Amino acid sequence: MNILREPRVTLVARPQFVEPAHLAIAWKGPSTDGERLAEFAGRLCYMSQRNPAGRSTAEYLENILKQGHGSVFEHSTYVLLLEGISRSCTHELVRHRAGFGYSQLSQRYVDESEANFVMPPAIQGDPVMEEQWQQAMASAQASYVGAVERLMQKYRWVESGVHRRKMAREAARSVLPNGTETKIVVSANVRAWRTMLELRLGEGAELEIRRLAVMILRTLTTEAPALFGDFEIYPAADGTECGRVGYHKV
Repeated sequence: MNILREPRVTLVARPQFVEPAHLAIAWKGPSTDGERLAEFAGRLCYMSQRNPAGRSTAEYLENILKQGHGSVFEHSTYVLLLEGISRSCTHELVRHRAGFGYSQLSQRYVDESEANFVMPPAIQGDPVMEEQWQQAMASAQASYVGAVERLMQKYRWVESGVHRRKMAREAARSVLPNGTETKIVVSANVRAWRTMLELRLGEGAELEIRRLAVMILRTLTTEAPALFGDFEIYPAADGTECGRVGYHKV
């Protein structure tokens, strides 16, 4: 049984901007494809490709953030692979619908007899609670393995081995706890990511998804600072990290 104590966030896809030759922008300053795509969309609205104000991409996008014209951010989509998070965490994550797409590991098809389990941040560091929690996870995993074995015997009349395993696992998964680790691919446009981050970085957010949001923010800020650089990470009263946004809900 493997115990995981923190999530893993991996960028797997980013925007690729192909600039139309007949509507070329007078770019200023360095920028990424996702940032340029948002600027191009904004400039198209006013046919200001010549950049009369001489703004860099970062300056242009900051002005968009100040004005709250978030629709141009919907064109730039970033896709993340999230691992080392619990199924209870993804139950909260998938409540974010507008602008999001999800593909999550299926417990119906994937064998969980050697599953990983995610220790909640609140339990970490307390030896007594950690021991009790690990015992509960071990017991649940043993129950799952036993259930799969008995169900495979129950359904031995099913000719297809693939279908038989699916039937056994779909029933046995009911004993697995919310702390079971899952993997999920999440795609979202910048406007959707910003809304999710604003909500989940707050001190009132559940600890595991807040920790995940901090890691997502760091990943996206590194990838596109002009689109996420107004967020601030700071220490909460309990010593954990949280964050706040500079420009509210664009």
